[in-house]
Amino acid sequence: MKILLLGMLMTGVGMAADWPQWLGPDRNGTWNEEGVIADFPEGGPKVLWREPVGLGYSGPSVSEGKVFLMDYLMTEGEVVNDPGKAVEIKGKERVRCFDAETGKPIWEHATERPYELSYPSGPRSTVTVSGGKAYALGGMGHLMCLDAKSGKLLWEKDLVKLYEPGFPIWGYSAHPLVHEGLVVTMAGGEGSSVVAFDAETGEEKWKQLSSKEPGYCPPTVIEYGGTEQMIVFTPEELASLEPKTGEVLWSQRLKVNFNMSIAAPQFSDGNLYASGMGRIGALYQLDAEKPGAKRLWRGKPKTSLYSSNATPVIFDGTMYGPDIETSLLVAVDLKDGKRLWETTLPVTGEEGSRVRHGTVFLTRHEPSGRFYLFNEKGELIIAELTPEGYKELGKSQILKPTNDTFGRDVVWTAPAFAMKSAFVRNDEELVRVDLSAPGGVPSSE
Repeated sequence: MKILLLGMLMTGVGMAADWPQWLGPDRNGTWNEEGVIADFPEGGPKVLWREPVGLGYSGPSVSEGKVFLMDYLMTEGEVVNDPGKAVEIKGKERVRCFDAETGKPIWEHATERPYELSYPSGPRSTVTVSGGKAYALGGMGHLMCLDAKSGKLLWEKDLVKLYEPGFPIWGYSAHPLVHEGLVVTMAGGEGSSVVAFDAETGEEKWKQLSSKEPGYCPPTVIEYGGTEQMIVFTPEELASLEPKTGEVLWSQRLKVNFNMSIAAPQFSDGNLYASGMGRIGALYQLDAEKPGAKRLWRGKPKTSLYSSNATPVIFDGTMYGPDIETSLLVAVDLKDGKRLWETTLPVTGEEGSRVRHGTVFLTRHEPSGRFYLFNEKGELIIAELTPEGYKELGKSQILKPTNDTFGRDVVWTAPAFAMKSAFVRNDEELVRVDLSAPGGVPSSE
């Protein structure tokens, strides 16, 4: 009846104060730490450290006192962001590890890796840390397993050579999922849209589904209908797989434009919502007795929301998230898809300023019910999001936008929240921001 506690119960991913993978311990965008601020002090929150990094869209992960990050050290070429054209650059793709207390580098694993991507500024996927290992998916499709303490490469898989998919023009992006001894990622190709490897050895354990390209959406695991279900969203279908074997439990056709299945489908109280490029989105009711799904409604041009770069959040029957076409932060009534309110303020910083692909990452703070937002302008925002409206409690500029899209400067990287702090990066630096409440100290646990 709930999303599995992937971090704590199933995989051994991290500790209570950790953020060991994309969207946190449970992959649901929820931050559970007590003793954090409800508003920013005058002058903004304290930056505890800043550390230089290279190019990348990959967000940080935090585990056992270490911060893990992928970046790209370009040595030749020029970053030109053309959404319809791949650009060649040369340099080193790196998996890096930093001391969470000081920001000082501990180790790095660097590989000479030419890139040929649209929006070529570095890796996309967040490192997943589990069982003393760090799993990283590079922009050109190299899945790596490294020792989390030393950075030693334990095994590597070239997904393009192994499965011969149509290559995703915006690069491999699906954050690796570690679950019960398997590491699962999206590969693409005939019979290999989703592939599971032994987390220790890298041996292929199963593969499933077909899609010309892998898309960009990470797999997740829920528990419903009397069993665990791995939810995957390819550019052509939304499907549920048996996690241990890859057996298809159910499938629904949901084809997106430009192969842009990106945002992870969101599960709440027996309902599953998935959306992608092209105003494609639908809510499904899952069978409570056995694996199965039926569509309840499909979004229309002026209903629902269609997320892309950032995954929406569902809480108490309301879905919140940024809409790809309008860049509005939208609240949607889950029962019928009706829009309750919409605003561009937390996305672009200006009310009514509509652009395309506006991006803001939402994290819900469970103890307080507040939301912590990190937007494409590099601003950290504390806000209340309710069915009645958006209320901004505080806003602070943390990073400058170092990339660009559609004529505006952006930073498109998901934050991590751990140790009573926010960890965020752009194409120049990784920073740790103190979010501990007055009288408290940033956690070192």
